[in-house]
Amino acid sequence: MEASQRAEEVFLQESIQAFESMKKLADKTMAQLEDGHFQYQLDAESNSLETMITHMHGNMLSRWTDFLTTDGEKESRDRDGEFEPKGLSRAELLELWEAGWGVLFTTLRSLQPDDVLKTVHIRQQPHTVIQAIQRQVSHYGYHVGQIVFLGKHLAGNHWNTLSIARGQSKSFRPH
Repeated sequence: MEASQRAEEVFLQESIQAFESMKKLADKTMAQLEDGHFQYQLDAESNSLETMITHMHGNMLSRWTDFLTTDGEKESRDRDGEFEPKGLSRAELLELWEAGWGVLFTTLRSLQPDDVLKTVHIRQQPHTVIQAIQRQVSHYGYHVGQIVFLGKHLAGNHWNTLSIARGQSKSFRPH
């Protein structure tokens, strides 16, 4: 196996792991929340969990459907509508959430090492597959951070940390 192929395989696996990790953080956050929390907004300019989920769902379907062959901004996408309150139930939102991630993971797992330097388009702009994946890692990481922040705020004293608890860092150092 050539070194460049190996690096491309590692890139694809690391990308899948990054997406799995961020999904897990959001899943663990949402599991700690009450149904009514999904529509809560901190203020008029902030997004609710419902908005972030519907936006990420729309983005994932648009970007990852026919990833190698069609523009990542599909004609059928209603991006502006993703930011309008819909009053969806927790179950409906989680169904959208899982559907979006399902398309992403199916597409990523279908990519071959030879695909990573191919050109794809997002909003008519060319990107290598590497650039397109990195763009989405950044975008989804941004929104997952918002989900965790809002979830932590809403859970308050009932919040269970998603990483090392405060004051516990020393126990994770090598001896």
